[in-house]
Amino acid sequence: MSISLPVAQRGEKVLTLKAAEVSENEFNTEWLRQLAQAMHTTMLEQNGVGIAAPQVYISKRIIIVASRSNPRYPDAPEMEAVVMVNPEILEFSRETSLGEEGCLSVSDVRGTVERAETVKLCYLTLEGEPVETIYKGFPARIIQHEIDHLNGILFVERL
Repeated sequence: MSISLPVAQRGEKVLTLKAAEVSENEFNTEWLRQLAQAMHTTMLEQNGVGIAAPQVYISKRIIIVASRSNPRYPDAPEMEAVVMVNPEILEFSRETSLGEEGCLSVSDVRGTVERAETVKLCYLTLEGEPVETIYKGFPARIIQHEIDHLNGILFVERL
């Protein structure tokens, strides 16, 4: 059974920092696995489709992307939750789209944000294995939103 963590809210310093990379000796550790599990539990409880470690007061470059239909995003496509450590977007498509976004750290606001329609990115698994992949549509939007968190940017700064 995983625990749920408190979620940092707009105005808190942790959300304005550039998060630190997860270091080599942190991969494949119980600490990292438990953090990812607690982030996932927190995201599900809050009806999120993604979460970044800074949102749970851990200034590390870890995000979870988990698009699925829920009360906040009824039309979201279903995908397996993916934990991405030290994610980096390698390419943004020229094609962009407007989409409504909300944020667990900005509970009272939703807004339309322009994002790249497709992103190519690389990240590491919890075991430190490299992955390079392409995401399109709503999952690509989630990735861009969550990576913004790792760089200290809230979506409301893009409205």
